Amino acid sequence: MQSPAEVLSLGAPAKGESGLFSTESVLNLQKLIFAGSPLSEVLTNIAQLVESQAEGMFCTIWLPDEDGKELYCVAAPSLPGFSVQVGTMAVGPKGGSCGTAVYRREPVYVTDILTDPVWENYRDRMLPYGIRSVWSRPLFTSEGKALGTFSINYREQRSPGANDLQLIENASHITGIAIERHMNEEELRRERDRLRLLLEITNSMTSRLDLRRLVEALSTNLLRVTRCDFCALLLPDADSGQLRVTILYNPEARGSLCDGTLIPIHGSSCDKAFRTGKTQHFHSFEEVRDDPEYFGSSVGRPFYQRVMAEGLVSGCDLPLIGRSGVVGVLAALKRSERAFERDDVVFLEQVARQVAVAVENALDYETAIKDRDKETKQRRYLEEEIRAEVGEIVGESPALKTTLSLVSVVAPTDSSVLILGETGTGKELIARATHNLSGRSQKTFVKLNCAAIPLGLLESELFGHEKGAFTGAIAQKTGRFELADKGSLFLDEVGDIPLELQAKLLRVLQEQEFERLGSNRTHRVDVRLIAATHRDLPAMVKQGTFREDLYYRLKVFPIHVPALRHRTEDIPRLVQHFTALYAQRMNKRIDVIPPETMDALARYPWPGNIRELQNFIERAVILSPQSTLRAPTSELEPFQPHKGSNAPMNGLAEVERDHILRVLEASNWVIGGQSGAAARLGMKRTSLAYRMKKLRIRRPAAIPQKRSVGAAASDD
Repeated sequence: MQSPAEVLSLGAPAKGESGLFSTESVLNLQKLIFAGSPLSEVLTNIAQLVESQAEGMFCTIWLPDEDGKELYCVAAPSLPGFSVQVGTMAVGPKGGSCGTAVYRREPVYVTDILTDPVWENYRDRMLPYGIRSVWSRPLFTSEGKALGTFSINYREQRSPGANDLQLIENASHITGIAIERHMNEEELRRERDRLRLLLEITNSMTSRLDLRRLVEALSTNLLRVTRCDFCALLLPDADSGQLRVTILYNPEARGSLCDGTLIPIHGSSCDKAFRTGKTQHFHSFEEVRDDPEYFGSSVGRPFYQRVMAEGLVSGCDLPLIGRSGVVGVLAALKRSERAFERDDVVFLEQVARQVAVAVENALDYETAIKDRDKETKQRRYLEEEIRAEVGEIVGESPALKTTLSLVSVVAPTDSSVLILGETGTGKELIARATHNLSGRSQKTFVKLNCAAIPLGLLESELFGHEKGAFTGAIAQKTGRFELADKGSLFLDEVGDIPLELQAKLLRVLQEQEFERLGSNRTHRVDVRLIAATHRDLPAMVKQGTFREDLYYRLKVFPIHVPALRHRTEDIPRLVQHFTALYAQRMNKRIDVIPPETMDALARYPWPGNIRELQNFIERAVILSPQSTLRAPTSELEPFQPHKGSNAPMNGLAEVERDHILRVLEASNWVIGGQSGAAARLGMKRTSLAYRMKKLRIRRPAAIPQKRSVGAAASDD
């Protein structure tokens, strides 16, 4: 397209010639065009400038409508009311001079509209203005798109001369420049507005993780983008296997398509967009009515009737493609044909990509909330179950009071606590007491028995995992550290944690951060760790089976829980406590515990500690038919107090005692001989007998005495 100055130079007349406009006039027009003046003002000025070149000339300029099927007059400066009264003219073989010129893609010069057949349908509209001859030249872009027409009109029959042809050609060039520049500016403005709108939509959607609030945001924003009559979000329905409709807007609803409508997976354009992941764009649904991939199937035809009943004629279905595939469909439909041009569809696809991200995030958030609520219920249930099972700490012995005083000292701090003691001594009760007396008492107390979890799953239990992190990881799992955030985590049997996992545990204790299995995202937590073990951790450190740095990190504040044989004065209280507990559970009333029963229970060493006593009392309550406790004391090994000191053994002595007991059991309590315990321990029989007396090791009653040395060891 040539500039106005170039047009002027092509046909600039010598001084005194008529038929062309002056340089000054063209420059003024050029200023209007490039200053961005309203198109109607620019076109009116062009028409007035051309009219000034000849007497009795009336100029009109016509533009195509949105569909390009009709032309409407936008400028007729010397014909008042002309634009409104004349109306539109169809682009076709009988569309008057202007409509026919665009249709033929060539100028149409009509000398007399009263006789020319192209004016057959429109001459009555021109007669009130006395128009007889109309010369029209069509305007096209370099790509061939119709811009409109420039028309010169006279009130008498007239054919164009050479100067007239030159004038209309140059005027058409200038008019085309003005229209095309305006269209380009409008396209740039529209693209700028689209980008701004896309940003606004993205911002409004990304801040809404709740699906209901996201739908509200979409309802508000997509109307500004799609400019359609019906817009809906279609998501898979797990129960039916179809697509469920959520109406975003449908201001002229007719009731055929509404919220909750199920769209068949086979038999609609929406379903094809969902299955293929490709946009389905239709200028008219009528075109695919009989296509079996759309509405031509037995399932699709009833749905087509519903679409028609809703008055929807054209539009596009856009797949919402997220990280894991197609998550839904965005339907943008209109009640007229040719709803969207190709550039509109491209923009809607950009919008659909943003909507897909927001919808997928909302669905993931919804799933995460459900999983969290489920885990919360499970955690509360387990905590209530634990509270019901563990009961309270019973006892008044000095050894227990010493332990509890240490608990009261360390509980208010956030320091790590290491609870040591034999199995069955109540280490978990001490851990829970530490938590309950701390500032974290209103937060979660999470327990994990490290010895009860398979080694391959222990890391997942501690730190959690992402979906797909390993075979069988079908969903995201929250680890115990994350569950215990702001609360306390009790790791029972911490000595059973494998060496390769100890480094990761040490990092969490020092840095208070970790990553789930299968994720690079770092989670920060605030957890107070309470650990417990019956193992000899210093010995494990020496053997290289437990990290030294982790041991010292755990052993910030060690608490030793005494074995029941070191707090025998608490046995009567414990017997009464467990008797009352199980009697209540079994709907029994037991008021009497015979003295001989209590004496037998107090004499027994209880190698299984409180857990063994608790289980024994439960069995006794079951066996008691009346109000007197009938305990099977004959099952208990006779126990005679040691003649020496009854002071508690230190940790090393207990380790030695446990080791000798294991060897004795392995040798069936045979001390002498090649397969006896003494030979296995690498010591003399007399030395072993002495150590057994010193460590108060007694042969169980069920084991027969086979050698005199064993018998001597039982005497005291």
